[in-house]
Amino acid sequence: MRTIRHACSTAPRHRQIMLLDKIFHSAFDSSPIGQYLLAPTDGLEILAVNQAFLTSVSRTRAELQGHRLFEAFPNDPDDATGTGIQNLRRSIAAAIATGHSQSMEAQRYPIRMQADGRSWFEDRYWSATNTPIYDDDGALLCISHTTIDITARVRSEVLLRESESRLSAYVSATSDVLYRMSPDWTHMHELDGRGFLKTTRGWAEYRIEQYVHPDDLELARRHIRDAIDGKRQFELEHRVLRADGSPGWTYSRAVPLLDAQGDIREWIGSASDITERKLAELKLRDIDQRKDEFLAMLAHELRNPLAPISAAAELLLLADFDQERVRRTSEIIVRQVRHMTSLVDDLLDVSRVTRGLVELDNTALDLAQVVADAVEQAGPLIAARRQHLSIDLVPGALALSGDKKRLVQVFANLVHNAAKYTPEHGSIRIRAAMRDSDILVEVADDGVGMDAQLVDRVFDLFAQASVTSDRSSGGLGLGLSLVKNIVELHGGRVHCESPGPGLGSTFTVCLPCLERQSAAMPDLAPRPSVDIAGPLRVLVVDDNVDAADVLGMLLEAAGHAVTVAHDPLHALELARAERPDVCLLDIGLPRMDGNELARRLRTDPATAGALLVAVTGYGQAENRQRSHASGFDHHLVKPLDYATLEAILDGIHAGPRPAGSVA
Repeated sequence: MRTIRHACSTAPRHRQIMLLDKIFHSAFDSSPIGQYLLAPTDGLEILAVNQAFLTSVSRTRAELQGHRLFEAFPNDPDDATGTGIQNLRRSIAAAIATGHSQSMEAQRYPIRMQADGRSWFEDRYWSATNTPIYDDDGALLCISHTTIDITARVRSEVLLRESESRLSAYVSATSDVLYRMSPDWTHMHELDGRGFLKTTRGWAEYRIEQYVHPDDLELARRHIRDAIDGKRQFELEHRVLRADGSPGWTYSRAVPLLDAQGDIREWIGSASDITERKLAELKLRDIDQRKDEFLAMLAHELRNPLAPISAAAELLLLADFDQERVRRTSEIIVRQVRHMTSLVDDLLDVSRVTRGLVELDNTALDLAQVVADAVEQAGPLIAARRQHLSIDLVPGALALSGDKKRLVQVFANLVHNAAKYTPEHGSIRIRAAMRDSDILVEVADDGVGMDAQLVDRVFDLFAQASVTSDRSSGGLGLGLSLVKNIVELHGGRVHCESPGPGLGSTFTVCLPCLERQSAAMPDLAPRPSVDIAGPLRVLVVDDNVDAADVLGMLLEAAGHAVTVAHDPLHALELARAERPDVCLLDIGLPRMDGNELARRLRTDPATAGALLVAVTGYGQAENRQRSHASGFDHHLVKPLDYATLEAILDGIHAGPRPAGSVA
């Protein structure tokens, strides 16, 4: 045994060195971490390099071993900001100077690459360590440079930072409230309420009562339970308590994040403030409901006069009908037609005013006369209900500039409204006074009054209080909307007050007393009069056969010679042949409208001097202007007021007539 031990102890030293060298080279070459050895000289010659490093830089051993480090791995000449060589030199120098390893974390060092005859630099990031290696006598043998390519990790971190930055920007830009919830919705992560909901800090207990409106608590709890049980998205529109305690609306949605076992890890959600949208929807729903009520009332109001008109027409068909009963029946028809016309005029007024198509005819006015005319219109209703009306106006100081017809309409509507909603023997008071440069007019009553909700929308289109089946206090809900729009057209304002149901109402109109000028339409040159003795030759043109025939019979009964046509081209032939004194033309004719027919009649020598009268259902200002420009002398709106037509026909014998007059 001693011999064996002696043999071992006396083994040649060079065999041990060879064994250690072999082990070193094997470990060095097979290491998964890139490594090379550098000579401790100014040139830093590469003494050895392992396969892991060769693979990471796509080089062969011959391309690196024996070459100077920075000749093998030069700087990118196009990269002015590159500091790879400087940083590596500094680290190696520190390792040599201190005798200790020097670490380099996440260093950017581009590597020159070559392929297919072209060369380029590729950005790489490295985590490296420079270690000095000494022999037994303390002499520096070499520097070991171990390096790990962390390019993929760095790029992932950059992408993650960019993603987080975009997410942060999105969170900052969105108006939504973002939140995180525990799996069972008992705790909520820090929440920025953005002034909409209550803000929380860190993880806090989630008390649903602090966020959800009491009326929607059970609904929200049920949807939350269903989402948790089904591990599916939570989604709900519901009312909330806003940060200031007021009610609001939100659209809330949250998605569950699941762990590897499929259990809910947490919830990520957002809550949008949809209060304005919901209020608008509710308002539109209310308007739609009032529109339906209005249409029902309109149908009722139109059927009422149609019933006596229909009955009167049936009576006229009966034989042996004495003259007195014919007269009474005709009066019924005329009266009911006027009532229907008034309803239609109200509708057209609202349309024209709300679309800004009304032009005011402003003149200097005395408010006392405007109020007197308005009271005269509402007088019959006040008298029928035996109500007491008092008028208190400041004498001599209430002058203003405005359209008299429209202002009379304003105050007639207000007085009529007061009378309609005030019981018999009630009181109505009209009072006016000056305030600075404004005139204030109050129309007050001690009638049924209004609740706050109705006061807020009393000037809206179709707005009404509750209407009973007898329609005693009904209406189309148009009057007060017209009042507001007409007053605002005059540069004024109107508001309503009521202490409550049964306590009366007060409407206050504020109008400026400054004069305003309105543009008047230029007068057109008068056309020469036609001296006609005896009956007139009248041409009636209307594609509505019944309307044309009835108008023709009325004119014949008045002693005129009448020709009726239903087609405009045929009407032109008849006009050239018969040379009528008067042409009554519908506007809405087929193939050629009444305006074009009027222009042709006006340019034809046979009919150039005839009186042209538009008889049409189109009564807006632009329709009248268009008919005047086409050559019409008068513009009458259906249903035709025959007394107005008679006055026009009688005026033919009275001398020159101005073109473009309006009846």
